Amino acid sequence: MDAFYASVEQRDHPELRGKPVAVGHAEERGVVAAASYEARRYGVRSAMASLRAKRLCPQLIFVPGRMEVYKEVSRQIHEIFHDYTDLIEPLSLDEAFLDVTENKRHMELAVDIAKEIKQRIREELHLIASAGISYNKFLAKIASDYRKPDGLCTIHPTQALEFIARLPIESFWGVGQVTAKRMHALGIHTGAELRSYSKEGLMREFGKMGTVYYDFSHGIDLRPVEAVRIRKSIGCERTLEKDISLRSSVIIELYHVAVELVNRLKRKKEFRGNTLTLKIKFHDFNQITRSITTKDDLTTLDRILPLAKQLLGQVDYEQHPIRLIGLSVSNPHEERDKKRGEWEQLSFEFSDWK
Repeated sequence: MDAFYASVEQRDHPELRGKPVAVGHAEERGVVAAASYEARRYGVRSAMASLRAKRLCPQLIFVPGRMEVYKEVSRQIHEIFHDYTDLIEPLSLDEAFLDVTENKRHMELAVDIAKEIKQRIREELHLIASAGISYNKFLAKIASDYRKPDGLCTIHPTQALEFIARLPIESFWGVGQVTAKRMHALGIHTGAELRSYSKEGLMREFGKMGTVYYDFSHGIDLRPVEAVRIRKSIGCERTLEKDISLRSSVIIELYHVAVELVNRLKRKKEFRGNTLTLKIKFHDFNQITRSITTKDDLTTLDRILPLAKQLLGQVDYEQHPIRLIGLSVSNPHEERDKKRGEWEQLSFEFSDWK
Protein backbone atom coordinates (compact mmCIF):
# COMPACT_ATOMS: atom_id res chain seq x y z
CA MET A 1 0.00 0.00 0.00
CA ASP A 2 1.12 3.56 -0.66
CA ALA A 3 1.62 5.74 2.47
CA PHE A 4 -0.89 3.44 4.15
CA TYR A 5 -1.70 5.07 7.49
CA ALA A 6 -1.62 8.58 6.03
CA SER A 7 -3.70 7.52 3.03
CA VAL A 8 -6.37 6.02 5.31
CA GLU A 9 -6.52 9.31 7.23
CA GLN A 10 -6.82 11.32 4.01
CA ARG A 11 -9.52 8.95 2.78
CA ASP A 12 -11.55 9.27 5.97
CA HIS A 13 -10.94 13.02 6.38
CA PRO A 14 -11.45 14.80 3.04
CA GLU A 15 -10.09 18.06 4.47
CA LEU A 16 -6.64 16.41 4.64
CA ARG A 17 -6.50 15.40 0.99
CA GLY A 18 -3.74 17.05 -0.99
CA LYS A 19 -2.05 18.31 2.17
CA PRO A 20 1.15 17.18 3.92
CA VAL A 21 0.04 14.80 6.66
CA ALA A 22 1.99 12.90 9.30
CA VAL A 23 0.51 10.19 11.48
CA GLY A 24 2.02 10.34 14.94
CA HIS A 25 2.71 12.75 17.76
CA ALA A 26 3.74 16.36 17.22
CA GLU A 27 5.24 17.01 20.63
CA GLU A 28 8.93 17.37 21.43
CA ARG A 29 9.66 13.64 21.74
CA GLY A 30 7.19 12.58 19.06
CA VAL A 31 7.98 10.42 16.05
CA VAL A 32 6.43 10.28 12.59
CA ALA A 33 4.80 6.88 12.08
CA ALA A 34 3.77 7.56 8.49
CA ALA A 35 3.89 10.46 6.05
CA SER A 36 1.68 11.29 3.08
CA TYR A 37 3.30 11.75 -0.32
CA GLU A 38 2.68 15.48 -0.03
CA ALA A 39 4.81 15.46 3.13
CA ARG A 40 7.47 13.22 1.60
CA ARG A 41 8.19 15.87 -1.02
CA TYR A 42 9.66 17.93 1.83
CA GLY A 43 11.81 15.04 3.03
CA VAL A 44 9.49 13.90 5.83
CA ARG A 45 9.81 10.16 6.44
CA SER A 46 8.52 7.56 8.88
CA ALA A 47 10.56 7.12 12.08
CA MET A 48 11.70 10.74 11.82
CA ALA A 49 11.61 12.93 14.93
CA SER A 50 8.52 15.13 14.81
CA LEU A 51 10.46 18.33 15.47
CA ARG A 52 12.71 17.67 12.49
CA ALA A 53 9.69 16.87 10.32
CA LYS A 54 8.14 20.21 11.33
CA ARG A 55 11.33 22.06 10.43
CA LEU A 56 11.35 20.42 7.00
CA CYS A 57 7.66 21.09 6.44
CA PRO A 58 6.26 23.89 8.67
CA GLN A 59 2.73 23.33 7.32
CA LEU A 60 2.81 19.62 8.24
CA ILE A 61 -0.45 18.40 9.79
CA PHE A 62 -0.13 15.79 12.54
CA VAL A 63 -3.01 13.39 13.16
CA PRO A 64 -3.16 10.74 15.90
CA GLY A 65 -2.89 7.15 14.77
CA ARG A 66 -5.86 4.77 14.78
CA MET A 67 -4.35 1.30 14.83
CA GLU A 68 -7.66 -0.53 15.07
CA VAL A 69 -8.84 1.20 11.90
CA TYR A 70 -5.63 0.31 10.06
CA LYS A 71 -5.92 -3.30 11.16
CA GLU A 72 -9.50 -3.45 9.89
CA VAL A 73 -8.51 -1.98 6.52
CA SER A 74 -5.64 -4.47 6.36
CA ARG A 75 -8.14 -7.28 6.97
CA GLN A 76 -10.27 -5.99 4.09
CA ILE A 77 -7.26 -5.89 1.79
CA HIS A 78 -6.41 -9.48 2.71
CA GLU A 79 -9.97 -10.54 1.93
CA ILE A 80 -9.34 -9.31 -1.61
CA PHE A 81 -6.03 -11.20 -1.72
CA HIS A 82 -7.76 -14.42 -0.66
CA ASP A 83 -10.02 -14.24 -3.69
CA TYR A 84 -6.92 -15.05 -5.73
CA THR A 85 -4.68 -17.19 -3.50
CA ASP A 86 -4.28 -18.44 0.05
CA LEU A 87 -0.48 -18.37 -0.20
CA ILE A 88 -0.11 -14.95 1.45
CA GLU A 89 2.84 -13.93 3.61
CA PRO A 90 2.23 -10.58 5.34
CA LEU A 91 5.26 -8.39 6.00
CA SER A 92 3.30 -5.70 7.83
CA LEU A 93 -0.24 -4.34 7.93
CA ASP A 94 0.16 -2.84 4.46
CA GLU A 95 2.48 -5.22 2.63
CA ALA A 96 2.45 -8.90 1.70
CA PHE A 97 3.86 -11.47 -0.69
CA LEU A 98 1.37 -13.46 -2.78
CA ASP A 99 2.24 -16.66 -4.62
CA VAL A 100 -0.14 -16.77 -7.60
CA THR A 101 1.61 -19.52 -9.55
CA GLU A 102 -1.62 -21.49 -9.13
CA ASN A 103 -4.46 -19.10 -8.42
CA LYS A 104 -8.17 -19.37 -7.73
CA ARG A 105 -9.14 -17.33 -10.80
CA HIS A 106 -7.05 -19.52 -13.14
CA MET A 107 -5.48 -16.38 -14.59
CA GLU A 108 -2.41 -17.03 -16.69
CA LEU A 109 -0.43 -13.86 -16.06
CA ALA A 110 0.55 -12.57 -12.61
CA VAL A 111 0.55 -9.02 -13.92
CA ASP A 112 -3.16 -9.33 -14.76
CA ILE A 113 -3.86 -10.47 -11.19
CA ALA A 114 -1.88 -7.51 -9.85
CA LYS A 115 -3.82 -5.08 -12.05
CA GLU A 116 -7.12 -6.54 -10.90
CA ILE A 117 -6.19 -6.41 -7.21
CA LYS A 118 -5.02 -2.80 -7.55
CA GLN A 119 -8.28 -1.87 -9.26
CA ARG A 120 -10.41 -3.58 -6.59
CA ILE A 121 -8.51 -1.87 -3.75
CA ARG A 122 -9.09 1.47 -5.48
CA GLU A 123 -12.80 0.86 -6.13
CA GLU A 124 -13.78 -0.99 -2.95
CA LEU A 125 -11.52 0.64 -0.35
CA HIS A 126 -10.72 3.96 -2.07
CA LEU A 127 -6.99 3.48 -1.51
CA ILE A 128 -3.98 3.26 -3.81
CA ALA A 129 -1.68 0.23 -3.94
CA SER A 130 1.53 -0.55 -5.77
CA ALA A 131 2.50 -4.02 -6.96
CA GLY A 132 5.69 -5.74 -8.00
CA ILE A 133 5.78 -8.97 -9.99
CA SER A 134 8.73 -11.30 -10.42
CA TYR A 135 9.88 -14.89 -10.01
CA ASN A 136 11.18 -14.51 -6.43
CA LYS A 137 10.57 -12.50 -3.28
CA PHE A 138 13.69 -10.35 -3.50
CA LEU A 139 12.85 -9.03 -6.95
CA ALA A 140 9.11 -8.74 -6.28
CA LYS A 141 9.84 -6.56 -3.24
CA ILE A 142 12.14 -4.28 -5.23
CA ALA A 143 9.62 -4.09 -8.07
CA SER A 144 6.83 -3.09 -5.68
CA ASP A 145 8.82 -0.04 -4.57
CA TYR A 146 10.14 0.88 -8.00
CA ARG A 147 7.32 3.05 -9.36
CA LYS A 148 5.43 4.24 -6.29
CA PRO A 149 2.90 5.68 -5.86
CA ASP A 150 0.29 3.69 -7.79
CA GLY A 151 3.07 1.63 -9.32
CA LEU A 152 3.06 -1.60 -11.30
CA CYS A 153 6.40 -3.13 -12.21
CA THR A 154 7.28 -6.54 -13.60
CA ILE A 155 10.84 -7.90 -13.57
CA HIS A 156 11.01 -10.75 -16.08
CA PRO A 157 13.62 -13.50 -15.60
CA THR A 158 15.32 -12.42 -18.83
CA GLN A 159 15.63 -8.85 -17.50
CA ALA A 160 16.57 -9.62 -13.92
CA LEU A 161 20.38 -9.58 -14.08
CA GLU A 162 20.45 -6.33 -16.03
CA PHE A 163 17.96 -4.77 -13.62
CA ILE A 164 19.94 -5.89 -10.57
CA ALA A 165 23.19 -4.60 -12.06
CA ARG A 166 21.82 -1.03 -12.05
CA LEU A 167 20.47 -1.15 -8.51
CA PRO A 168 22.19 0.95 -5.85
CA ILE A 169 23.46 -1.30 -3.11
CA GLU A 170 21.15 0.43 -0.59
CA SER A 171 18.16 -1.11 -2.42
CA PHE A 172 19.26 -4.64 -1.57
CA TRP A 173 17.32 -6.46 1.12
CA GLY A 174 19.37 -6.63 4.31
CA VAL A 175 21.68 -3.74 3.44
CA GLY A 176 21.26 -0.95 5.99
CA GLN A 177 23.33 2.18 6.49
CA VAL A 178 26.17 0.42 8.32
CA THR A 179 26.46 -2.42 5.80
CA ALA A 180 26.22 0.05 2.90
CA LYS A 181 29.19 2.00 4.30
CA ARG A 182 31.21 -1.21 4.57
CA MET A 183 30.34 -2.09 0.99
CA HIS A 184 31.25 1.40 -0.23
CA ALA A 185 34.64 0.99 1.44
CA LEU A 186 35.08 -2.16 -0.66
CA GLY A 187 34.16 -0.32 -3.83
CA ILE A 188 30.67 -1.83 -3.99
CA HIS A 189 28.02 0.73 -4.93
CA THR A 190 25.80 -1.16 -7.39
CA GLY A 191 24.46 -4.62 -8.02
CA ALA A 192 26.99 -5.09 -10.81
CA GLU A 193 29.89 -4.34 -8.45
CA LEU A 194 28.43 -6.67 -5.84
CA ARG A 195 28.13 -9.43 -8.44
CA SER A 196 31.83 -9.08 -9.26
CA TYR A 197 32.73 -10.35 -5.78
CA SER A 198 33.09 -14.08 -5.12
CA LYS A 199 30.85 -15.82 -2.63
CA GLU A 200 33.88 -16.61 -0.47
CA GLY A 201 34.98 -12.99 -0.46
CA LEU A 202 31.55 -11.75 0.59
CA MET A 203 31.34 -14.39 3.32
CA ARG A 204 34.71 -13.25 4.69
CA GLU A 205 33.39 -9.69 4.89
CA PHE A 206 29.77 -10.26 5.95
CA GLY A 207 29.55 -13.79 7.35
CA LYS A 208 26.43 -15.77 6.47
CA MET A 209 24.82 -12.68 4.94
CA GLY A 210 27.58 -12.73 2.35
CA THR A 211 25.92 -15.77 0.78
CA VAL A 212 22.59 -13.95 0.71
CA TYR A 213 24.11 -10.87 -0.96
CA TYR A 214 25.87 -13.11 -3.49
CA ASP A 215 22.63 -14.91 -4.36
CA PHE A 216 20.64 -11.69 -4.63
CA SER A 217 23.22 -10.16 -6.96
CA HIS A 218 22.76 -13.21 -9.22
CA GLY A 219 18.95 -13.03 -9.08
CA ILE A 220 18.65 -16.01 -6.74
CA ASP A 221 16.19 -16.15 -3.85
CA LEU A 222 14.80 -19.59 -3.02
CA ARG A 223 12.64 -18.55 -0.06
CA PRO A 224 9.03 -19.71 -0.51
CA VAL A 225 6.00 -17.59 0.28
CA GLU A 226 5.06 -18.76 3.79
CA ALA A 227 1.42 -18.36 4.71
CA VAL A 228 2.13 -19.19 8.38
CA ARG A 229 5.03 -17.84 10.39
CA ILE A 230 6.06 -18.69 13.92
CA ARG A 231 6.51 -15.68 16.14
CA LYS A 232 10.12 -15.55 17.22
CA SER A 233 10.06 -12.74 19.77
CA ILE A 234 7.87 -10.47 21.85
CA GLY A 235 9.09 -7.08 22.96
CA CYS A 236 8.29 -3.51 23.83
CA GLU A 237 10.15 -0.26 24.15
CA ARG A 238 9.64 3.19 25.58
CA THR A 239 10.99 6.51 24.34
CA LEU A 240 11.46 8.69 27.41
CA GLU A 241 10.10 12.18 27.89
CA LYS A 242 13.63 13.35 28.75
CA ASP A 243 17.06 11.80 28.39
CA ILE A 244 18.11 10.23 31.69
CA SER A 245 21.37 9.08 33.26
CA LEU A 246 20.52 8.88 36.98
CA ARG A 247 20.55 5.21 38.00
CA SER A 248 17.36 5.38 40.08
CA SER A 249 15.47 6.94 37.16
CA VAL A 250 16.79 4.35 34.72
CA ILE A 251 15.78 1.49 37.03
CA ILE A 252 12.25 2.91 37.35
CA GLU A 253 11.87 3.12 33.57
CA LEU A 254 13.33 -0.36 33.17
CA TYR A 255 10.75 -1.66 35.64
CA HIS A 256 7.88 -0.12 33.65
CA VAL A 257 9.14 -1.65 30.39
CA ALA A 258 9.53 -5.05 32.09
CA VAL A 259 5.94 -4.88 33.39
CA GLU A 260 4.66 -4.08 29.90
CA LEU A 261 6.69 -6.97 28.47
CA VAL A 262 5.21 -9.41 31.00
CA ASN A 263 1.70 -8.20 30.12
CA ARG A 264 2.35 -8.82 26.43
CA LEU A 265 3.73 -12.27 27.17
CA LYS A 266 0.58 -13.09 29.11
CA ARG A 267 -1.52 -12.22 26.07
CA LYS A 268 0.52 -14.64 23.94
CA LYS A 269 0.14 -17.78 26.02
CA GLU A 270 1.40 -20.06 23.26
CA PHE A 271 4.74 -18.25 23.06
CA ARG A 272 7.74 -19.43 25.05
CA GLY A 273 11.20 -17.89 25.01
CA ASN A 274 14.30 -17.98 27.16
CA THR A 275 16.51 -15.19 25.79
CA LEU A 276 16.11 -11.67 27.16
CA THR A 277 17.45 -8.74 25.13
CA LEU A 278 17.90 -5.20 26.42
CA LYS A 279 17.92 -2.39 23.87
CA ILE A 280 19.27 1.04 24.79
CA LYS A 281 19.20 4.11 22.55
CA PHE A 282 21.33 6.99 23.77
CA HIS A 283 20.75 10.73 23.51
CA ASP A 284 22.79 10.87 20.28
CA PHE A 285 20.61 8.09 18.72
CA ASN A 286 23.40 5.51 18.88
CA GLN A 287 22.03 2.25 20.24
CA ILE A 288 23.26 -1.02 21.69
CA THR A 289 21.74 -4.36 22.69
CA ARG A 290 22.70 -6.83 25.38
CA SER A 291 21.28 -10.38 25.67
CA ILE A 292 21.26 -13.26 28.11
CA THR A 293 19.87 -16.80 27.73
CA THR A 294 18.55 -18.97 30.55
CA LYS A 295 17.45 -22.59 30.86
CA ASP A 296 13.94 -21.63 31.93
CA ASP A 297 11.13 -19.82 30.15
CA LEU A 298 10.92 -16.09 30.77
CA THR A 299 7.30 -15.32 31.55
CA THR A 300 7.13 -13.51 34.90
CA LEU A 301 8.40 -10.24 36.31
CA ASP A 302 10.42 -11.93 39.04
CA ARG A 303 12.39 -13.78 36.35
CA ILE A 304 12.70 -10.97 33.83
CA LEU A 305 13.45 -7.91 35.98
CA PRO A 306 16.61 -9.26 37.70
CA LEU A 307 18.02 -10.31 34.33
CA ALA A 308 17.15 -6.91 32.86
CA LYS A 309 19.04 -5.21 35.70
CA GLN A 310 21.98 -7.54 35.10
CA LEU A 311 22.08 -6.54 31.43
CA LEU A 312 21.74 -2.88 32.34
CA GLY A 313 24.83 -3.26 34.49
CA GLN A 314 26.79 -3.83 31.27
CA VAL A 315 25.76 -0.43 29.90
CA ASP A 316 27.65 2.80 30.54
CA TYR A 317 24.95 5.42 30.63
CA GLU A 318 26.28 7.89 33.20
CA GLN A 319 28.16 9.79 30.49
CA HIS A 320 25.67 8.87 27.76
CA PRO A 321 22.08 9.73 28.75
CA ILE A 322 19.41 7.27 27.67
CA ARG A 323 16.63 8.20 25.25
CA LEU A 324 14.92 4.81 24.82
CA ILE A 325 14.73 1.52 26.72
CA GLY A 326 13.44 -1.72 25.21
CA LEU A 327 13.14 -5.34 26.31
CA SER A 328 12.26 -8.46 24.34
CA VAL A 329 12.02 -12.20 24.91
CA SER A 330 13.09 -14.47 22.06
CA ASN A 331 14.48 -17.91 21.20
CA PRO A 332 11.20 -19.84 21.49
CA HIS A 333 11.23 -23.60 21.92
CA GLU A 334 10.99 -24.50 18.26
CA GLU A 335 9.46 -27.95 18.33
CA ARG A 336 6.53 -26.89 20.47
CA ASP A 337 5.95 -23.73 18.46
CA LYS A 338 6.07 -25.63 15.17
CA LYS A 339 3.05 -27.56 16.39
CA ARG A 340 1.27 -24.55 17.81
CA GLY A 341 2.67 -21.90 15.50
CA GLU A 342 0.55 -18.89 14.76
CA TRP A 343 0.84 -16.01 12.32
CA GLU A 344 1.76 -12.78 14.03
CA GLN A 345 0.95 -9.60 12.13
CA LEU A 346 3.80 -7.11 12.34
CA SER A 347 2.71 -3.62 13.31
CA PHE A 348 3.68 -0.48 15.14
CA GLU A 349 2.56 -0.13 18.72
CA PHE A 350 1.25 3.38 19.27
CA SER A 351 2.48 3.42 22.85
CA ASP A 352 6.03 3.20 21.45
CA TRP A 353 5.81 6.24 19.18
CA LYS A 354 6.42 8.85 21.81
